[in-house]
Amino acid sequence: MIARLVTRYLLLFLVVLIALDIVAYIFVGRIYAGELQPALGTPEYARAYALAMRNVAITIVLFNVPLLALVGLLSYVLARVTIRPLEMARQRERDFAAEAAHELRSPLATIAAVAQAAQQQTDADLHASLTTIENTALDASEIVADLLTLAREPSQHALHREILDLAILTQQCAREFEKRAINSSIALVIQTESALVQGDERRLRELLRNLIENALRHARSVIRLRSNANGRFAELTVEDDGSGIDAEIRERIFERFYRTNGSEGLGLGLAISRWIAYAHGGALTVADADHGGALFRLRLPAITTR
Repeated sequence: MIARLVTRYLLLFLVVLIALDIVAYIFVGRIYAGELQPALGTPEYARAYALAMRNVAITIVLFNVPLLALVGLLSYVLARVTIRPLEMARQRERDFAAEAAHELRSPLATIAAVAQAAQQQTDADLHASLTTIENTALDASEIVADLLTLAREPSQHALHREILDLAILTQQCAREFEKRAINSSIALVIQTESALVQGDERRLRELLRNLIENALRHARSVIRLRSNANGRFAELTVEDDGSGIDAEIRERIFERFYRTNGSEGLGLGLAISRWIAYAHGGALTVADADHGGALFRLRLPAITTR
């Protein structure tokens, strides 16, 4: 593709260059004809004019050769710059398709296996098999929904915006995880201040659940949830006291299907969460917590009250 693009650039330049060469040749020829006007019609005129024009042609050719080489080099650089984003986009599409196929293969294989086994089962066992099929199909459906979400640009997704208080949202989501936290001997510390935003409640709940879920997997003893309004922005932070996240992979954890060693899940939660933040005109970042562990910070445009 690069060679084809370079060839096109060179052909376009060559057409323009030939046109300019012809114009220059004619223009210089008229100048020489004017200077040799007194000798017009003599053998000396013909020889002098032919020699002058031959020198003009040689000069044009000698000028064109390095110019074409330079343009060829610049065309190659331009082609690389032009093609690189397309190559990256195509690679992302290939990776996306491969990853989607890999993640969907497991639940679909489970459905097929259980369905085949159900044909040989009694009525008592059949209900359990159908329940397994239903739950696995729902898991596959959720994977497809997440993949379709990530395939869209955040700016192209319609959000059902309403006025929300991140403090209330945080408290409500935290209550959903209280039992799990207690069973895991992890304390949920909630320190919230009112922080009003225009947001999609369902999506922001999903984002916060993903962050709390992630914190529960890595925390040793405590998770801290905070919200506050800071000037033009509303902030929500989820902090754990786990082992933290190495600086070199802090951006990679927001990529689709990225999983750290030994982690569970499909690796879509944080990618979805950042997508939701971007769709709201905000940002989701991660840094070191003050006392070790990871600190995820959601920042959204705030609604200021007077």
